[in-house]
Amino acid sequence: MLEHGAITCRFTVDRGVTHELVRHRIASYSQESTRYCNYGNEQFGGAITVAKPTFWSDPEDKDFLDEWADAMEDANRHYQKLLALGAKPQQARSVLPQSTKAEIVVTMNPREWRHYFRMRCSTAAHPDIRTVSLQLLEEMHEKYPVIFDDLYLEFLTPKAENAA
Repeated sequence: MLEHGAITCRFTVDRGVTHELVRHRIASYSQESTRYCNYGNEQFGGAITVAKPTFWSDPEDKDFLDEWADAMEDANRHYQKLLALGAKPQQARSVLPQSTKAEIVVTMNPREWRHYFRMRCSTAAHPDIRTVSLQLLEEMHEKYPVIFDDLYLEFLTPKAENAA
């Protein structure tokens, strides 16, 4: 009975990925709040932290990645300036980019994790959520092979990689 189990995982991803994660309804979530986190404080290193996109990892993508990095620096500059002007973190967060790093803890029953992997390991999934989902599927398969064998074979075997 897969519905009566619970598996909890912690993700460190960008805010965009968390928006996709919380679309899965049969789950519980605890997510880092940009409303209460003051990224200007030393606790956060005095700056926002961003997650580099996985889809611009090829050397040919340097121009895209450079432009993205400039945008992240601009966002941080504007965020810090708003704080310096007296804005509260919950107000200054309006300029945070979707690439802002976020931590989220997710609990699902095994049946919902299976559904999650079918959706998020697919080549149709966003590249960033697909990357972390494939890594997680590999780990889940190691811990719970009986539950995830078929999905492992579908998404992580050489045959599946060649078809993707």
